[in-house]
Amino acid sequence: MSFDLYSAAQKNILIVAHRGTCGGNIPCNTATAYETALKQGADMIEIDANMTADGVLVIFHPKEEPHHLGLTGKYIPEMTWEEVSALRYVNYDRAPTQFGVVRFDDLMEQFKGRCFINVDKFWDHPKEIYEAIKRHNMLDQIVVKSAPSEKVFTVLKELAPELPYIPIVRHTHPMHEEFMRSGINYVGAEVLFTSDDDEVASDAFIEKMHRDGKLVWVNSIIYNYKAQLAAGHSDDTALSEDMEKGWGWLANKNFDLIQTDWPLMLINYLKETNRYYRNL
Repeated sequence: MSFDLYSAAQKNILIVAHRGTCGGNIPCNTATAYETALKQGADMIEIDANMTADGVLVIFHPKEEPHHLGLTGKYIPEMTWEEVSALRYVNYDRAPTQFGVVRFDDLMEQFKGRCFINVDKFWDHPKEIYEAIKRHNMLDQIVVKSAPSEKVFTVLKELAPELPYIPIVRHTHPMHEEFMRSGINYVGAEVLFTSDDDEVASDAFIEKMHRDGKLVWVNSIIYNYKAQLAAGHSDDTALSEDMEKGWGWLANKNFDLIQTDWPLMLINYLKETNRYYRNL
């Protein structure tokens, strides 16, 4: 199966499942969380790459060992894969679960040919992750993101110019033309904004990106409610106040990708309001 992010976004708003779909006894960043996200209709899963002390790539958000594994004072980069493989996630009640940390290679094989994958924390181990992606022949399924920097430009140009890349921009995107000329596989931008009036949330900006063949990614997830990623048009707003103010506003702006912690509810809402499929 061939994957093309731009073509896929012409069919429907692409739904990105942040760390999979977790809840109850199923923790985030586990194979079951990602399987659950696909069962709920997600087009893309967001994974966090990490590495053990003996060089094994794994799926785990850096520095979250105390919260997700119940560990104190010990982190995956300081442990061997043999040690890490014996660990088990804890659930929301801090009770141990049956779910272990997944190797990057195993997750690639499990989801090969099934969905798009955003590899977060790519820049911590770019060479090793890039080589693993190529080894599994999955470049067309992968997207990496970062705040733009000279280091990122250098890594992409020298190591992985064909790897689909999305810069994360806040309020404005002054480097768009430079990215267009850069020679890297610039597929769109992730926009962060604190006001509806910010440039990257404007109709003019989104229309220009689309004219230039680029996609626009927005987040309805909440890391910290005091630091909004989309001016309050969030999962929290949709579920605790008004779905129209939360998810509906994002759909009306014609964003191409929405990252959420609630993929099934978001998809159902967009379908019920005739905003999931494009060009209706």
